[in-house]
Amino acid sequence: MSYELVAGLETHIELSTKTKIFCQCTTEFGGEPNTHCCPICMGMPGTLPKLNKRVVEYAVKAGLATNCKIRNVSKMDRKNYVYPDLSKAYQISQFDKPICYEGYIKLSSGKNININRIHIEEDAGKLVHERGDTYIDYNRGGVPLIEIVTEPDLRSIEEVVEYIEKLRLIMKYIGVSDVKMQEGSLRCDVNISVRKKGEEKLGTRTEIKNMNSLNFIAKAMEYEFDRHVDILESGGKIEQETRRYDSDLNITESMRGKEDADDYRYFRDPDLVNIDVSEEEINRYRDSLPQLPDKKSDVFINEHGLPKDDAELLIKYKKIAEYFEEASKDIKNKKLVSNYILSQVFRRLPTDAEKEECSISIPPQYLNELISLTESKKITSSMASSALEQMLDSGKPVREFISEKDMQGIDEDALREICIRAVNENQEAVESYLGGKEKAFKSIIGYIMKETKGKADPIKSAEIVKEIIRGS
Repeated sequence: MSYELVAGLETHIELSTKTKIFCQCTTEFGGEPNTHCCPICMGMPGTLPKLNKRVVEYAVKAGLATNCKIRNVSKMDRKNYVYPDLSKAYQISQFDKPICYEGYIKLSSGKNININRIHIEEDAGKLVHERGDTYIDYNRGGVPLIEIVTEPDLRSIEEVVEYIEKLRLIMKYIGVSDVKMQEGSLRCDVNISVRKKGEEKLGTRTEIKNMNSLNFIAKAMEYEFDRHVDILESGGKIEQETRRYDSDLNITESMRGKEDADDYRYFRDPDLVNIDVSEEEINRYRDSLPQLPDKKSDVFINEHGLPKDDAELLIKYKKIAEYFEEASKDIKNKKLVSNYILSQVFRRLPTDAEKEECSISIPPQYLNELISLTESKKITSSMASSALEQMLDSGKPVREFISEKDMQGIDEDALREICIRAVNENQEAVESYLGGKEKAFKSIIGYIMKETKGKADPIKSAEIVKEIIRGS
């Protein structure tokens, strides 16, 4: 019997504010345990929280970037539960009036993954398990989060991965979070159920909690789907529960029965006033948004003439995309800029982290100047490639390595003499070429490029060499 996977995601994103959501403690990652805390974020009696306005701004921007409606008046609520990482036995969150609602993210297939809500809340602390003991670090407690909740619209692991990747990129582009999954800045709770293909009714769901790796999310979903199917095929019943993923054993295991909203006993937080966001503020935040990844990709493909694969690689890293835009200003053939970045520059940035930081030793203006010289035919492509390597090694501009004399090129008479010499001294390659081996011809051109130190025009050289070979 064939079963269909149904999934929805609750994605927690830590916001890149300098201070916590209700106090002035730093949100900086790391630090000695329990050193980024104060009586307010620890929830000590008599303390009063005050909402960080930047959190509201970032939440609204996240909503606008994901096509959400923005609520003009919302509020904060207390979500009550007892767990060691929650010092005050309740979490300040939003329940029935989230700040953003009814949005969507469009996948590459054209399918919309509908967003039910985006709400503001505070993060909990962190449990550290060592040698059979459990320690609590409250540094993360009170760090501002937005939780983005989808409808159960996802039907495959591939769709889940693409949705998360698109969401990460959007949040990075608008600057509300660094979304570093390895540091917990983006974590997903994955809700899974299965049903027979063709059925409309949703099956009983389980939730896999706190996933911060795309690879682990894919493996956990695959395991959980198979587990559901095995239980149903055996005549069993799926229990609604919260589970954790064990990456060492590649299994999910039960944590607790799944709570419903009633179990949390939500009520309005009496210490915090309404959140009022005017239409004027919403429009101001909308106008401040940068060009989003999908739009930038369209521009790169349709206006700059880049292949889709090139565009996707460039926009994957926000700073690299911006570097490309600067380097390609007033360049006619922008594909040439893309080629240099994706080949020679990317070879110097082997990791995603280095690409994310755009750790390039030369500013984009230097690359722009180099390619301008190539487009104006003052230097050849081989000269440009060689110069670029030297530029990347030293951080210096192209004119440190290519002189005015180099830019004058080689006149046709001198080039013809070198081509004649190349043919005479590479007779074996000539015979191979005449025998149908095209690669042999490249070795003749390589000889010419070596003799001229890359100054010769390879196309013109090839024309002359073929003429000499035909006439001999």
